[in-house]
Amino acid sequence: MVPNRILIYAKDVMNITGRSERTARKILQQIRQAKGKKKGDMITVVEFCQFTGIDQQQVADFLL
Repeated sequence: MVPNRILIYAKDVMNITGRSERTARKILQQIRQAKGKKKGDMITVVEFCQFTGIDQQQVADFLL
């Protein structure tokens, strides 16, 4: 069994939201801007959940 990840990637955002790759990357960029991160900085599952309002446990279950 793969351990839970703490980072989220564009492919994960695509699978969770059903959005295109371009939109998924845009969402991650919006999170970076909101958190004051630089281009290329990693986004955590917690940050993604706080930004989108999606329940963290649902996302964690989805990433298993």
